[in-house]
Amino acid sequence: MGEVVDQKQLLNIVSELKKQNKTIVTTNGCFDIIHAGHVRYLKHAKELGDVLIVCLNSDESVKRLKGSSRPLNYQDDRAEVMSALEAVNYVVIFEEDTPVDVLAKIKPNIHVKGGDYTEETLPETAVIKQGGGKIQFIPFVEGRSTTNIINKIHQNSN
Repeated sequence: MGEVVDQKQLLNIVSELKKQNKTIVTTNGCFDIIHAGHVRYLKHAKELGDVLIVCLNSDESVKRLKGSSRPLNYQDDRAEVMSALEAVNYVVIFEEDTPVDVLAKIKPNIHVKGGDYTEETLPETAVIKQGGGKIQFIPFVEGRSTTNIINKIHQNSN
């Protein structure tokens, strides 16, 4: 089971992991309603290294990105659920719209995103490359999204 940590704790952990030559993998997202697509994606991400760190958008960040009706689940609940997933080692919450600041501090070996992004459209690309890391894209699981789940709930309630 993973652990929810603040950024200061995480940087101490990352420092120790790097001394042990562990391959650090990061990813980020809102993870508002966890679904099978998320689970498959996180399992795949974990297979790329020794430790998987999930950078989780704060509630305010999700609101700015997704609109005032989101998130459906509060950040502490989302972090708790995320940390309970087998593939996840650490969860850290960030306040900004992108995880660029926290990733600049972590300097992961590999940063993972879904296949709906490219290096050109990913805000984190420059900071990952500056830190000596690489970007890895994982195929997007079609039909699996929080938005699809919300839409289905709305359809069923009418």
